Amino acid sequence: MKILILGGFLGSGKTTLLLQMARDMAEHSTSESEHKVIILENEVGQDGIDDKLLGSSGFQVSSLFNGCICCTLSGEIIGAVVDIEKKYNPEWLIIETTGLAYPGLIRRNLQEAIGKDAFICTIVDVSRWKRFLIPMHELLKGQVECADLVLLNKADLVDAEVMDKVESDVHQFREGVPCIRTSGLAAVDPDIWQKIREGCA
Repeated sequence: MKILILGGFLGSGKTTLLLQMARDMAEHSTSESEHKVIILENEVGQDGIDDKLLGSSGFQVSSLFNGCICCTLSGEIIGAVVDIEKKYNPEWLIIETTGLAYPGLIRRNLQEAIGKDAFICTIVDVSRWKRFLIPMHELLKGQVECADLVLLNKADLVDAEVMDKVESDVHQFREGVPCIRTSGLAAVDPDIWQKIREGCA
């Protein structure tokens, strides 16, 4: 089971990109498992996926599309990951974190508790980056400095100068991290999802 941790501040567009990503993973899966992709949400009261969920055996589970289901977190995250692998054995587990989480801590806990590694993709909202950079500095830094890949989202809302400044700020937190510009208004280039799949492998 390959694990992807999807991080990013509140309102950065995680869920919009997540659904595109999960669909791509399900379509490219070579696994014979019935459940190709499982999304584990560490969010409470989020619109979108959460309102489709149905109760099932300790998890809130809903089928989103062929080969992909979504679970809400029903307790401590390590136990949830163990239970998901045992019950569903998906090819991919995507952990969508709350907007106030530090993805690096989740990865470290997975490594130390059950020997599982994870790929971290952090989504940055370029349209609000400047406004939040000072008051939320430590949180934004904590979400970026552990990332294996950063998606600079809402690129359609800013000009090139703002985009370049955000990318420069991100590289101050994590030098050399690949940054890809995205917009939830359009389908993301499939090559981006391929990079993520390859990074998780």
